Amino acid sequence: MPHYHTNYKKIDEVEFVQTAYGKDMVKVLHIPRDGKYHSIKEVATSVQLTLSSKKDYLHGDNSDIILTDTIKNTIHVLTKFKGIKSIETFAMNICEHFLSSFNHVIQVQVYVEEVPWKRFEKHVHAFIRTPTGTHFCEVEQTRNESPVIHSGIKDLKFLKTTQSGFEGFIKDQFTILPEVKDRCFATQVYCKWRYCQCKDVDFATWDTVWNIVLEKFAGPYDKGEFSPSVQKTLYDIQVLFLSRVPEIEDMEISLPNIHYFNTDMSKVGLINKEEVLLPLDNPYRKITGTVKRKLSSWL
Repeated sequence: MPHYHTNYKKIDEVEFVQTAYGKDMVKVLHIPRDGKYHSIKEVATSVQLTLSSKKDYLHGDNSDIILTDTIKNTIHVLTKFKGIKSIETFAMNICEHFLSSFNHVIQVQVYVEEVPWKRFEKHVHAFIRTPTGTHFCEVEQTRNESPVIHSGIKDLKFLKTTQSGFEGFIKDQFTILPEVKDRCFATQVYCKWRYCQCKDVDFATWDTVWNIVLEKFAGPYDKGEFSPSVQKTLYDIQVLFLSRVPEIEDMEISLPNIHYFNTDMSKVGLINKEEVLLPLDNPYRKITGTVKRKLSSWL
């Protein structure tokens, strides 16, 4: 049997790479009321704190620990007094609070995702949950430094029934799939981008990204836009986004290719011309790419 050493004689034989602790997925619904007219923001927030001391890990000394229940309560109180104008601003407020309130906190990481509620037509207090993807953000701030802000979209599902193909790939002894000139193209978008700065930023960029993804995926309403590969569509989205939104420095996208295969009806004497398809969740192809502005583009 293997023997595991549980007690190091020399403490300098190991060192910490990273430590953090916190509270995950603190959910809150904020309802600003202006007379009869109500608005809502529902979010789930995760906070991780890194402390200057490691004595809680090394010696079991909890004297520097800010309780995770306190973190939860802080999120609730900041929601009440500062509101949630945008999830990015809300995340920065959380970072600022812990860094200004506790001198031994050296870094704060905040993740916030927003539930996609939309006002029901022009109703003053009724809302409907929409399938428009989930808006999220990640903000990390180290003491005496500016926050690093990422925003993103996840779980945004698209499908088009034509104007997509895949040809010209390598064929070896294990290749059985044929080239395809026309096919269904379905995906679930994960997209994350980083802001160049944290001041005077229009965080409504999220809406712009949503529209650009739809524009490059679908194309014009009357004829669409042909996609020779998921990779090409992914890159076209990124290039168009960086050209239209100057405050963005880089963008990461993941596009799984969710398959819909033509159902073979020959055994029942029928010809199926891509009318009845079989959705397959697994396995699927996953295509990723990250682009950033070249240094020369800032000069």
